[in-house]
Amino acid sequence: MIVYNDTIILDEAIHDEWLHYMKTIHIPAVMATGHFSSHRVLRVIDSPNEGVTYCIQYNADSIDQFQQYYMNHLHKLQATHQQMFDEKFVIFNTLMEEME
Repeated sequence: MIVYNDTIILDEAIHDEWLHYMKTIHIPAVMATGHFSSHRVLRVIDSPNEGVTYCIQYNADSIDQFQQYYMNHLHKLQATHQQMFDEKFVIFNTLMEEME
């Protein structure tokens, strides 16, 4: 399984608005692409950073599924997120493979 992880450090002032957006608009749009089988929303409780830190994880059955998402959907969805919350967050992405 491939895990695509977004770690996002948010300005605390937008925390509630951002979480609502993610749960009602962004995550459903990512899942609607059909390239991920499941997702998780995790809040980092011991982050050394200022603000609020979340990890959003999407599970793909294969690297090919992720690559299709990356090529066809990622940049558009990121642009919408950026436009809504410009300069109020820092994000970094990690692509991982689950080892059995």
